[in-house]
Amino acid sequence: MFTGIIEEIGEITAIAESGDGWRLTVRAPKAAADAVHGESIAVSGVCLTVVGSTAETFDADVMKQTLDVAALGTASVGTRVNIEKAMPVGARLGGHIVQGHVDGTGVVLEVRPGAQWSVLRISLPDDLAPLVVDKGSISVDGTSLTVSAVSPSTPSTGSGTQEGSGTQEGSGTQDGSGTQDGSGARGGHWFEVSLIPETLAATTLGTRAVGDRVNLETDILARHVERLLAFRAAPEGGSR
Repeated sequence: MFTGIIEEIGEITAIAESGDGWRLTVRAPKAAADAVHGESIAVSGVCLTVVGSTAETFDADVMKQTLDVAALGTASVGTRVNIEKAMPVGARLGGHIVQGHVDGTGVVLEVRPGAQWSVLRISLPDDLAPLVVDKGSISVDGTSLTVSAVSPSTPSTGSGTQEGSGTQEGSGTQDGSGTQDGSGARGGHWFEVSLIPETLAATTLGTRAVGDRVNLETDILARHVERLLAFRAAPEGGSR
């Protein structure tokens, strides 16, 4: 379990094929310093298990399903990644509950830099759109963010937008801010997050550009509600 508060920016230093998956070596001195075999570390929002470590690096296996579902599947040596170690019991929940289970990916559609923050507009796969709400929480590349605007529930074919009012900014790396691809096409679903200077500096989101693919994990509460409602719907002509 994670909180979406990024602890450091790491770098992939080696990728070795392992069956139909990969074994990654990630340079992340803070995380590797006391990493132990079997513990969980989120790499750009993907929960991975440590299988080996040195003073500055750790190794983790990535299965094919994860490579297919997450943007991590397009990573290469030199790719910078957001790093967060698992939350200890009793610690403050600085962001929101993040499992490290990526729901899908989105594409950066627009970057709007401001005087003190930057706004990213990111595409949403159709099946994830109902789970993302204005002022709700979302994890983008493992970073806990507050949604500052969402597309209409029924996207139009025009270029008009429906934006939430204002932004909600937090402290640290929480701010007004699987193969499911956001198409980025006009008229598709999208959401926006507003990134404060700390987030721009402390995560890889500060260097994101239009066309970049990012990992998305929606709020676990929204996913549970959606599943419960699906079971509560009585079959036609029958009863629960």
